[in-house]
Amino acid sequence: MTDSGTVSPTICPALLYDDAKAAVRQLTEAFGFTQSALYESEDGTVLHAELEYGNGIVMIGSRGRGGVFDDAMASAGPAGLYVVVDDPDAHHRRAAGHGVEILMAPADQEYGSRDYMARDLEGNIWSFGTYAPKGPAPA
Repeated sequence: MTDSGTVSPTICPALLYDDAKAAVRQLTEAFGFTQSALYESEDGTVLHAELEYGNGIVMIGSRGRGGVFDDAMASAGPAGLYVVVDDPDAHHRRAAGHGVEILMAPADQEYGSRDYMARDLEGNIWSFGTYAPKGPAPA
């Protein structure tokens, strides 16, 4: 738990970008994430950023700065992420209005969700919709 009494996420995707500053801008401006942390090196390289949406967090960093994680991710391809949103149509309009590449317009799915899909500036696939996976049962 955090000091405010909210539960911290137990799974946080971590993505590396060639231009992490542009990624932070796109994710906050076009997708509505909130920047909660940003640590930069003296030369302005993003060492670590945290972006929140609902009760989830995605961690962002700059590719090519060295270290075990950067080395391990060197040959990794784009990632796919799913974010639960209340109104996929409004979210889609916001993203499209910011010039985001839309791969699939909002559509009703057979499993009861309404989703759309987009590609970020560096090829990661972001799906936004109303499907809310059930979390693990409390211990």
